[in-house]
Amino acid sequence: MNIDTGITSEVFTIKSQIRLLDIFNEIINKKSQIVYEYLKSLNLDNNVKIIVIGTYFTGLGIVKKLSEKYNNIILVDIYPHLEQLLYTKIGGELKNNIKFSSDLNLIYNGDVVIDTTGFGGINVEQSSKFNVNTFIIEDPIAENNDILLKHKNNILNRINVVNSQNKAIIKTKGINTKTSGTMSLTMRILTNALDNCLKKEGVLYSACEMGFFEEIIFKEKNIDKFIELTNMPAIKVSTIKPFNCNEIINRELDKITSKMILNET
Repeated sequence: MNIDTGITSEVFTIKSQIRLLDIFNEIINKKSQIVYEYLKSLNLDNNVKIIVIGTYFTGLGIVKKLSEKYNNIILVDIYPHLEQLLYTKIGGELKNNIKFSSDLNLIYNGDVVIDTTGFGGINVEQSSKFNVNTFIIEDPIAENNDILLKHKNNILNRINVVNSQNKAIIKTKGINTKTSGTMSLTMRILTNALDNCLKKEGVLYSACEMGFFEEIIFKEKNIDKFIELTNMPAIKVSTIKPFNCNEIINRELDKITSKMILNET
């Protein structure tokens, strides 16, 4: 635990050893691990052609995890600059080379297709053209606690029109977020951690790195700036009685679960 004195010697500033990067990667790993285990259970050849649609951030973690075993992976994303994320520590490390493309025509060239595009991504008409061995889609909804988002969610319509013998849905939830995106989950972890820190006796206030990261990634297109911010301590606390704030973050992370739901249609 990182401890400094505050304005006076009687007040301390404690900083988590856990960085934003660590929170991102823990969430991403929960998702990518279940995809890896599901594909492994299908006994697919290591050279099976895998297409992952969408980078930010589930797709990024999935291709990195699958690169441990599979040799023919293409990551397709309409934002070319997101290729840079492949060579960062977000989502883990690449074990084998993968291909990156912004050509959406390539999404139909795989034996396995993994759609992580969520709201506003691949539509029903595009999904109806898939004729693949395995199709996996990420559910962008977490807890079904928002009527508008629930009605907006069309993943069942998308998966139902796909021609595939193996269909599955990635379902991630656990901390009462509306959506299952890595950024949504991270922001809730941070706000919950801040609230729990404030409940401790002797705490003056707590703060965290909570910039609007999507703007940095998609508007500024500044991946280097984003990566620099992810290396910051996740939370900082001003207190007269130091404590381990890593434990508070880890308790929130432990609540998050990710599983595969098989679709029989």
